[in-house]
Amino acid sequence: MPTHFSDLGINAQIQQSLSELNITEPTDIQRKTIPIILNQTEDVVALAKTGTGKTATFGLPLLQLIDVEDASVQAVILAPTRELGQQIHSNLVDYSTHSAAISIQATFGGNPIKPQVESLKQTTHIIIATPGRLVDLIERGAVDLKSIKYLVLDEADEMVSALKTDLDLIIKGLPKKRRTLLFTATMPGAIKQLIQNYMSKHVVQVDADMETVGHQGIEHQYVVVEPIEKLEVLLHFLNSREGERGIIFCKTKAAVNKLAKNLAINKFSSGALHGSLSQGIRDRIMGQFREGHISILVATDLAARGIDVKDLSYVVNYHLPDTYDAYVHRSGRTARAGAKGLSLTILQQEEVVDIADFEDELGIVFKEYKKADAKSIEENNTLLWAKKIFKTKPNREVSEELKGKIKTIFHHLTKEELVDKILANYLVETQSSLAKSETSKPKKKK
Repeated sequence: MPTHFSDLGINAQIQQSLSELNITEPTDIQRKTIPIILNQTEDVVALAKTGTGKTATFGLPLLQLIDVEDASVQAVILAPTRELGQQIHSNLVDYSTHSAAISIQATFGGNPIKPQVESLKQTTHIIIATPGRLVDLIERGAVDLKSIKYLVLDEADEMVSALKTDLDLIIKGLPKKRRTLLFTATMPGAIKQLIQNYMSKHVVQVDADMETVGHQGIEHQYVVVEPIEKLEVLLHFLNSREGERGIIFCKTKAAVNKLAKNLAINKFSSGALHGSLSQGIRDRIMGQFREGHISILVATDLAARGIDVKDLSYVVNYHLPDTYDAYVHRSGRTARAGAKGLSLTILQQEEVVDIADFEDELGIVFKEYKKADAKSIEENNTLLWAKKIFKTKPNREVSEELKGKIKTIFHHLTKEELVDKILANYLVETQSSLAKSETSKPKKKK
């Protein structure tokens, strides 16, 4: 088994770039696929889970195969989301630091199209694009793909569902004599149909790191809650993982906004990500998350595609996903590049029966996460209350006279005595609120 990139046929210039990036040993998918792309001529279907190094698998050989004497566009890489496209572009630029003659352009929706049109007038060897923006450029006559030699479809299983119309339009307009390199984490029927319709009869399929989702260092757990306690159980979990980073998945944009608001109220360092946000806001939130300024991302499935952030210790499925493929992509955000991670699913009682189906289909085992008891939840709520006070900014509009009178009241108390009294007051008010809540509930008819 090759243990160095030189064994795979990667040239010295690219190896130097990899060395400077501290990338020294190829992953399983890279060992199996790079020599095929470099040395054979067939189309390739690579089936590998997220976080296994797919970008370098197609990116390194592509950079080596580009003919820098030919000024035409030779490769198109399609990605389902802008975030994934940006990541691919950044990686390829890093890999090619010692291959300066190669020109790589990225073009995505959400940004003004005119500067992208202008940049494509320059020599461009590789285009990285989302399908919708590439269709727009094609219709404007801003890009010439007649000389395309390579088409890469990354996260293809996502594109064949949400972006199928644009994808079909692009592929039909490409030259027949090209190589297609398709990368996917799952193999639904739509992918099989795409392979049959648009790829050659002699396709080389490579499977890597595919034994089970559970062999990736991900621990799969679930916790059963009543609807009324769902948020409190989540907050208890998040407080227990303070200082760690993770993603919480919701089914809908409305649910993302509601949960993100609740996290903000409880002073968690978090941000929301979904398709209805402007591209500028999405970029800002992703930048904050990547740089560690926020530690929790609340997202929908599509918005979170392409997020490759190191050191994510957990993902939470606040809602059980509708498909097995979605669970694979969600859980694959953690335990990347050989790390360990937790995928926690929050369920209602009637959903527990679905766990066995996920286990059978994906070849994984779920363990039950021990739900915090009522006392622990109550103590956690008290801690959250204390953090709110700590993080509250002083009100500068309060008069000095009033502040002076209040200080006089507390003047003779030590810090410990003041904390004891404030805490006692909070607990009394909380118990009073609970009692009022119980008495205000409508009584069941006998």
